[in-house]
Amino acid sequence: QVQLVESGGGPVQAGGSLRLSCAASGRIFSNYAMGWFRLAPGKEREFVAGISQSGALTDYVDSVKGRFTISRDNAKNTVYLQMSSLKPEDTAVYYCAARSGLIRRDFVEYNYWGQGTQVTVSS
Repeated sequence: QVQLVESGGGPVQAGGSLRLSCAASGRIFSNYAMGWFRLAPGKEREFVAGISQSGALTDYVDSVKGRFTISRDNAKNTVYLQMSSLKPEDTAVYYCAARSGLIRRDFVEYNYWGQGTQVTVSS
Protein backbone atom coordinates (compact mmCIF):
# COMPACT_ATOMS: atom_id res chain seq x y z
CA GLN A 1 0.00 0.00 0.00
CA VAL A 2 1.01 3.58 -0.68
CA GLN A 3 -0.64 6.40 1.22
CA LEU A 4 -0.74 9.79 -0.46
CA VAL A 5 -1.62 13.11 1.11
CA GLU A 6 -1.93 16.29 -0.95
CA SER A 7 -1.56 19.81 0.36
CA GLY A 8 -1.05 23.33 -0.91
CA GLY A 9 -4.37 24.05 -2.55
CA GLY A 10 -6.47 27.11 -1.87
CA PRO A 11 -7.92 30.22 -3.46
CA VAL A 12 -5.79 32.30 -5.81
CA GLN A 13 -6.37 35.06 -8.30
CA ALA A 14 -5.91 34.55 -12.02
CA GLY A 15 -2.27 34.96 -12.94
CA GLY A 16 -1.12 33.77 -9.54
CA SER A 17 0.84 30.72 -8.47
CA LEU A 18 0.46 27.77 -6.15
CA ARG A 19 2.63 24.79 -5.33
CA LEU A 20 0.91 21.53 -4.55
CA SER A 21 2.69 18.83 -2.60
CA CYS A 22 1.93 15.15 -2.29
CA ALA A 23 3.59 13.26 0.53
CA ALA A 24 3.84 9.50 0.22
CA SER A 25 4.27 6.81 2.82
CA GLY A 26 4.21 3.05 2.81
CA ARG A 27 6.02 1.35 -0.03
CA ILE A 28 9.24 2.60 -1.58
CA PHE A 29 8.30 5.91 -3.18
CA SER A 30 11.02 5.79 -5.82
CA ASN A 31 9.46 2.63 -7.27
CA TYR A 32 6.43 4.55 -8.49
CA ALA A 33 5.66 6.87 -11.33
CA MET A 34 3.51 9.72 -10.07
CA GLY A 35 0.73 11.64 -11.68
CA TRP A 36 -1.35 14.70 -10.95
CA PHE A 37 -4.98 14.69 -12.04
CA ARG A 38 -7.79 17.15 -11.60
CA LEU A 39 -11.54 16.97 -11.39
CA ALA A 40 -13.71 19.97 -12.07
CA PRO A 41 -17.49 20.09 -11.63
CA GLY A 42 -19.27 18.65 -14.60
CA LYS A 43 -16.07 17.37 -16.17
CA GLU A 44 -14.22 14.10 -16.29
CA ARG A 45 -11.06 13.47 -14.32
CA GLU A 46 -8.18 14.89 -16.34
CA PHE A 47 -4.52 13.99 -16.45
CA VAL A 48 -2.44 17.08 -15.69
CA ALA A 49 1.17 15.92 -15.37
CA GLY A 50 3.23 12.83 -14.72
CA ILE A 51 6.78 12.07 -13.67
CA SER A 52 8.86 8.92 -13.87
CA GLN A 53 10.42 7.15 -10.91
CA SER A 54 13.76 8.94 -11.26
CA GLY A 55 12.26 12.26 -12.31
CA ALA A 56 14.03 12.15 -15.66
CA LEU A 57 10.82 11.91 -17.68
CA THR A 58 7.79 14.16 -17.44
CA ASP A 59 4.54 14.54 -19.34
CA TYR A 60 1.97 17.33 -19.39
CA VAL A 61 -1.44 17.90 -20.83
CA ASP A 62 -1.22 20.60 -23.48
CA SER A 63 -3.34 23.08 -21.54
CA VAL A 64 -0.74 23.36 -18.75
CA LYS A 65 2.51 23.14 -20.70
CA GLY A 66 4.73 26.09 -19.94
CA ARG A 67 2.68 26.97 -16.85
CA PHE A 68 2.92 23.90 -14.59
CA THR A 69 5.99 21.96 -13.53
CA ILE A 70 5.99 18.56 -11.91
CA SER A 71 8.96 17.47 -9.82
CA ARG A 72 9.78 14.98 -7.12
CA ASP A 73 12.17 14.57 -4.21
CA ASN A 74 12.64 10.88 -3.57
CA ALA A 75 14.58 11.58 -0.39
CA LYS A 76 11.50 13.33 0.99
CA ASN A 77 8.96 10.95 -0.58
CA THR A 78 7.21 13.93 -2.10
CA VAL A 79 6.00 14.99 -5.52
CA TYR A 80 5.23 18.61 -6.34
CA LEU A 81 3.17 20.50 -8.87
CA GLN A 82 4.26 24.09 -9.31
CA MET A 83 1.43 25.99 -10.97
CA SER A 84 1.95 29.44 -12.43
CA SER A 85 -0.12 31.82 -14.57
CA LEU A 86 -3.22 30.19 -13.18
CA LYS A 87 -6.49 30.58 -15.03
CA PRO A 88 -10.08 30.20 -13.82
CA GLU A 89 -10.34 27.03 -15.91
CA ASP A 90 -7.65 25.48 -13.70
CA THR A 91 -10.17 25.43 -10.86
CA ALA A 92 -10.59 21.83 -9.72
CA VAL A 93 -9.80 19.31 -7.05
CA TYR A 94 -6.26 18.13 -7.69
CA TYR A 95 -5.25 14.57 -6.91
CA CYS A 96 -1.92 12.85 -6.91
CA ALA A 97 -1.67 9.21 -7.86
CA ALA A 98 0.96 6.48 -8.00
CA ARG A 99 1.55 3.54 -10.25
CA SER A 100 4.28 1.02 -10.96
CA GLY A 101 5.80 1.21 -14.42
CA LEU A 102 5.70 4.03 -16.92
CA ILE A 103 3.83 7.31 -16.78
CA ARG A 104 0.27 6.90 -18.02
CA ARG A 105 -2.39 9.47 -18.78
CA ASP A 106 -5.36 7.22 -18.06
CA PHE A 107 -6.45 7.46 -14.44
CA VAL A 108 -7.51 3.80 -14.36
CA GLU A 109 -3.83 2.88 -14.68
CA TYR A 110 -3.05 4.31 -11.25
CA ASN A 111 -3.34 2.16 -8.15
CA TYR A 112 -3.06 4.66 -5.33
CA TRP A 113 -4.74 8.01 -4.83
CA GLY A 114 -4.71 10.87 -2.38
CA GLN A 115 -7.80 12.58 -1.04
CA GLY A 116 -7.39 15.66 -3.21
CA THR A 117 -6.83 19.35 -2.61
CA GLN A 118 -9.07 22.12 -3.91
CA VAL A 119 -7.65 24.84 -6.15
CA THR A 120 -9.92 27.77 -6.89
CA VAL A 121 -8.80 30.44 -9.34
CA SER A 122 -10.83 33.63 -9.44
CA SER A 123 -10.85 36.08 -12.31
